[in-house]
Amino acid sequence: MSKPIVTPLQARAKLERFCAYQDRCHQEVADKLRSLGTDTDTADEIIVYLIAHDFLNEERFARSFARGKHRIKFWGRIRIVHELKARGISQYNITTALKELDPDQYEQQFETLADRCWANLREPDLNKKKKKWFDALLRKGYEPQLVYDKMKLLTK
Repeated sequence: MSKPIVTPLQARAKLERFCAYQDRCHQEVADKLRSLGTDTDTADEIIVYLIAHDFLNEERFARSFARGKHRIKFWGRIRIVHELKARGISQYNITTALKELDPDQYEQQFETLADRCWANLREPDLNKKKKKWFDALLRKGYEPQLVYDKMKLLTK
C-alpha cells in the first residue's frame, strides 16, 4: 500500500486544521506527517512553522490534557503522568500540567468515583469486593495511600 502524495503546502494546511481542531503534542503531529508521506526535512519545517504560529504548543497541550482527562474521565495524577510521558512530554510541562488540577476538585472527583465504584460492585465476598474496588481506582491513576485511606472509611 503506497502512501498518499501531498505537497508541502497541502501538508501544512492539513496540519493547521489538525492542530486547530484540538491541542496536539509534537508526537501526534509527527505521526500525522509520516502518515501523509512527507519526508523528514519537510516535516521538521512544518513543525517549526506550526510552533511559530502557535498551532502547536506542548505546554498548552499538557495542561488541557490533564484538565480534560481528570474532569471528564476521572483520571488520577499517576495515570495522567504516565500518559503524558508516553506522548513524549517534558517533565517541566508535566509538572505545569499537574498544577492545573485543583486539589479540592481532585479530592471531590476521587470521592465521587470511589463511592460510585463501591456501589456498583456486586461481590458478596467483602475481601474480593475490596480488591476489585482498590484495583479499579489504581487503574484510574489514583495514589495508593489515598485509595487505602478511603477503603478504611468505607469498611468501618
